[in-house]
Amino acid sequence: MQTPTYKDLLDAGCHFGHLKRKWNPKMRPYIFVERKGIHVIDLNRTLECMEKAGNALRQMAKSGKKILFVGTKKQARKIVEDAAKSVGMPFVTDRWLGGMMTNFTTIRKSVKKMQTIERMLSDGTLENITKKEKLVLTRKHEKLNRMFGGIAQLKNQPNALLIVDISHEHLAVAEAQSLGIKTLAIVDTNSDPTKVDFAVPANDDASKAISVIINYLTSAIKEGLEERNNSKEESQETE
Repeated sequence: MQTPTYKDLLDAGCHFGHLKRKWNPKMRPYIFVERKGIHVIDLNRTLECMEKAGNALRQMAKSGKKILFVGTKKQARKIVEDAAKSVGMPFVTDRWLGGMMTNFTTIRKSVKKMQTIERMLSDGTLENITKKEKLVLTRKHEKLNRMFGGIAQLKNQPNALLIVDISHEHLAVAEAQSLGIKTLAIVDTNSDPTKVDFAVPANDDASKAISVIINYLTSAIKEGLEERNNSKEESQETE
């Protein structure tokens, strides 16, 4: 995995924090300077934290662990979904429902309901119902798919959460903490980095900044998956 350069992060606007009055004092170690009332993030620290998070994710993927991508704010949704799909990992991009992890059994019931409707719509089971009834079911499926489609293949709780903006995703962070699930996140100057296991200090509002960091972390996961596959092939050859 190729680490972005200092210039890559600068060009993406990763250094732009929030207004000073909105800052969280626990972000002090990651702030380089204040300019015109806005905190500027130290990109050297960003690079350092990215590499630590990337190495952790590579090891998780290599050992077969599931990493749930979470990014429900508008500018993060597509980036997060595309990244998760590229490595076959689950994702939540619509909104985080309370209990999504702490009440996983109930969430699985909703997923199964979605899959049942999907099967009925495709296998001809609903041929004899009215157009109106079919439309109602189609809309229900669309709604369920928007909420749960990204976690449809997740049979058990994930081993880690990769989050964009921990203030926005505070419910996800709280549930992960209560369950002891590892958390890795892009953390801006208005958030508390101590709430997650691996904080990457950076602008979590600009799509370019989100993209450069998430794509790097995803490449780390991809590398871990490749190492896992290679070790499986080698063990099969020696049998």
